[in-house]
Amino acid sequence: MRTGTASLPLHGGHCPPWLFERMKRLGPAILEIIVREYGPHEVLRRLSDPYWFQAFGCVLGFDWHSSGLTTTLCGALKEGLRGREKDLGFVIAGGKGRASRRTPEEIATAADRLALTSLQPGKLIYASRMAAKVDNTALQDGYQLYHHVFIFTFDGRWAVVQQGMNETTRLARRYHWLGEGVKDFVCEPHAAVCCDVKGEVLNMVASEGQASRRMVTELAREQPQKVVAEFNHILEKELPNLPLPWRHDVPRASYLNKALLKVYAAQPRDFAAVLGVEGVGPKTIRALAMVAEVAYGAPASFRDPVRYSFSHGGKDGHPYPVDRRVYDHSITVLEQALTAAKIGRTDKLQALKRLAKISP
Repeated sequence: MRTGTASLPLHGGHCPPWLFERMKRLGPAILEIIVREYGPHEVLRRLSDPYWFQAFGCVLGFDWHSSGLTTTLCGALKEGLRGREKDLGFVIAGGKGRASRRTPEEIATAADRLALTSLQPGKLIYASRMAAKVDNTALQDGYQLYHHVFIFTFDGRWAVVQQGMNETTRLARRYHWLGEGVKDFVCEPHAAVCCDVKGEVLNMVASEGQASRRMVTELAREQPQKVVAEFNHILEKELPNLPLPWRHDVPRASYLNKALLKVYAAQPRDFAAVLGVEGVGPKTIRALAMVAEVAYGAPASFRDPVRYSFSHGGKDGHPYPVDRRVYDHSITVLEQALTAAKIGRTDKLQALKRLAKISP
């Protein structure tokens, strides 16, 4: 399901207002053309493709290799499309930091505001939460999520673009989800994971981790005292001989016992339900996976577009500073073409389509 990788170094600074305002106009105009030609479902597919997403950000003039491309592009699209959801057939919820935590509320509010009576917001909220849980808890790669955007159509299809950072390596990692490709939240659910450094990863959603997930679920239904005793035994007897970095900073039983009591009370039926228990985070899953591997023989898994920036330039001056005159002309051309198409004149859009066919 992965479609590629991209380098995402953490960059400081911010997007200048003059560029952000232009991104808010050009980005939605491009998406509107996609909706007119292919429908709103195609927008989900494009946004879940890391190469297309990166190229899109480059076309809009952001730094071609910066982690800020993800957050700025999503923010510009969300603001630029606000109030136009009925015309385009999809909604963007969530964002960076606090905005990411408001995603469930925004999904429910949008369903009510747009009178989407056939939509089941509860299922979308579950998908949003599980996507975040998987990438922050089940997939432990050293990147803490700080950005979560959930895009959904009026008929309930969805996509997720979320990003985490590793302050030690100063790298970001972007995770792409496409709802139509997710058959199981806890077994190979990603459309793509983008980063230039893989490293050593605890991947509880890998296909070969089925035995580990099953055993973790069974352990979650055991008496906490038994699991804690086994965990302490592993720490004391096995840890010095195991060269796995994620095991070196696991807390002692005082924390684990509290978390396991919550899991035990819930008696989860499967691994997805284990992840869904409130208070279950990376440390609890790490501990359970450790016990499952060492005591029960259920190993977890440890695997883990630049030319478009020439269209308008880049914020950081590469490959050249953003050419505001050309940028504004692009916005004018697309907005005029879309306005004309609404009254039946599609000649300009057809001309753009012909250009696309002959471009290299």
